[in-house]
Amino acid sequence: MNRAQWAPTMAWLAAVTAALALAFVGPSETVVMGQVPVITTKRLDQQHIVVPQGLTAERTLALVAYTRLQRPEIDSWIEGLRLNTDPTIPWVRMPVINDPGDDDKRLAIETSLLERHKTQPERARLVPVFTNREAFIRAAGISGSEHASVLVLNREGKVLARAEGHFDEDKAQALRETLLARGD
Repeated sequence: MNRAQWAPTMAWLAAVTAALALAFVGPSETVVMGQVPVITTKRLDQQHIVVPQGLTAERTLALVAYTRLQRPEIDSWIEGLRLNTDPTIPWVRMPVINDPGDDDKRLAIETSLLERHKTQPERARLVPVFTNREAFIRAAGISGSEHASVLVLNREGKVLARAEGHFDEDKAQALRETLLARGD
């Protein structure tokens, strides 16, 4: 065969080889969406848990705040999704707090949270995470700490879906679909 006849075959083989190489070296969904780091903490009702393994549902909605100023954003999701009245959605509030590195300072922060969240149901849903905030944000694949984040997590801590900022019906629908889907 001459060179003109081999050129299309060689181009096809090169394209197939490139596609296979990209399939093996391309990012997995976990890398793209992120993963919440494993953290031992306690809910405000004093129950010790390991996040994310301590989340009991197959999929859990985590309302993640980085500052007190983001409370209205979190509250908008609670109201918009009717989380306080819909028992079918497993959810937690997860304030991510830069670890002060001192038990007394952590206790002072927990006491402040207890003063704001007075009822037992509120305390059972509140899981303060003392860690390096920026490392948490990077690991979870979040764009930054300017807005609260809403994450759908599986039991391994993989981020299956996310939204940021105030409640939005379109984003909420996508989160609901991911919460109700089965199989990761």
